[in-house]
Amino acid sequence: MFESLSDKLTSVFKRLRSRGRLTEKDVTDALREVRLALLEADVHFKVVKDFIAIVKERCVGADVLESLGAVETVVKIVHEELTKLLQGDGTLPDTLQTSPKGISVYLMVGLQGSGKTTTASKIAAWSRKKGNRPLLVACDVYRPAAIQQLETLGRQLNIPVFSLGDQVDPVDIAIKSLDEAKAHGNDLVIIDTAGRLHIDEPLIREVQRIHEELEPVEILLVVDAMTGQDAVNVAQAFHEALPITGLVMTKLDGDARGGAAISMRAVTGVPIKLMGLGEKMDALEPFHPERMAGRILGMGDVLSLIERVEGEIDERKALEMEKKLREARFDFEDYLDQLQQVRRLGPLDQVMKMIPGMGAQMRGVEVDESQLGRVEAIIRSMTLQERRHPEILNGSRKRRIAMGSGTSVEEVNRLIKQFEEMRRMIKGFVGMDKMMKGKKRGRGLHMPFRKN
Repeated sequence: MFESLSDKLTSVFKRLRSRGRLTEKDVTDALREVRLALLEADVHFKVVKDFIAIVKERCVGADVLESLGAVETVVKIVHEELTKLLQGDGTLPDTLQTSPKGISVYLMVGLQGSGKTTTASKIAAWSRKKGNRPLLVACDVYRPAAIQQLETLGRQLNIPVFSLGDQVDPVDIAIKSLDEAKAHGNDLVIIDTAGRLHIDEPLIREVQRIHEELEPVEILLVVDAMTGQDAVNVAQAFHEALPITGLVMTKLDGDARGGAAISMRAVTGVPIKLMGLGEKMDALEPFHPERMAGRILGMGDVLSLIERVEGEIDERKALEMEKKLREARFDFEDYLDQLQQVRRLGPLDQVMKMIPGMGAQMRGVEVDESQLGRVEAIIRSMTLQERRHPEILNGSRKRRIAMGSGTSVEEVNRLIKQFEEMRRMIKGFVGMDKMMKGKKRGRGLHMPFRKN
């Protein structure tokens, strides 16, 4: 989403680095370009004005100019101020609030088309991973098929959905959902309310009544990042009517300019708590201002990548794989298992951009994930014996595998060649590791013995 802005900021700092020591004019010229980049990214003009003024004051007044490493200090200051802009005055919780006693209620509000129903389901799945027992509540009785959509998502996730049809007052549905939760041991109720194409009095009054009756611990406003500055206006209007506790930005994986996400916190004072990064039910992440600032400035986001890996990679399997690699026993079964674990991390282009320095290299590069599917199909078309003993793969076996996987013999040969090259590389690393350990042990054995 921030690709264009990230490109421009990276270009500004790259030009600064080519100048060595900086003058006040260099900083002024660079910040003028930063200002234009932020405005073009649809960041609110007042937010940009205040941001640039603070950065310039810090750069000029911190003995940055004419010093070695001045550019890195400027980048550091921009990163810190961008983090403050996204974070606000306080620190943001990386988890949603829960009630210390009784049932926690999350009230989902927003305009029609913002992704509210899907987000409610994502939060339910996310909270279940954290040990909650969620209940989804269908209170959108106006939009055609809204109840069916929530019920379908609930079945898909194996999470219960409470509904009373489309002829009952949404406030009554919300109230009765608490009895349902108590009866079935649910400790979290997530209420999907109705949306409109625009904010109007009936919409606001309805969510206000639900808020008065249920006293939710979280009132989450779902806003579509693709709508730009309109998203900021929507957030302001809702916040004036309700004590919004947090924002959920959806479609952050899209190609919008990203200014709304940067402006949102500063203009409304409401923290962004979660961000939606795709249509899949696990494509939801906590919003970390410092990490997002790093992504915008092309620094990557290693911490989020590590969290994804920790959440998806089986630790026991990882230890088994390490042992196999050390013993040079890596086969196609292991290759397939590693391929599946990598694919669970999410779209590869997103994963690659989290690695520092890779964002710029990935710009304009299309990652063809269908090739991974073809590799998986080839391996699955092998027998168990063939996966464990690739050396038996002769011409007739390769033809059978190609037919079974819908690929060609050339593709099968290419995969086998790549696999053998990888195995040779692994053996080389293992051999080098053993040799280095042997040398260390040898030096230890020949050390003279001294008696004090």
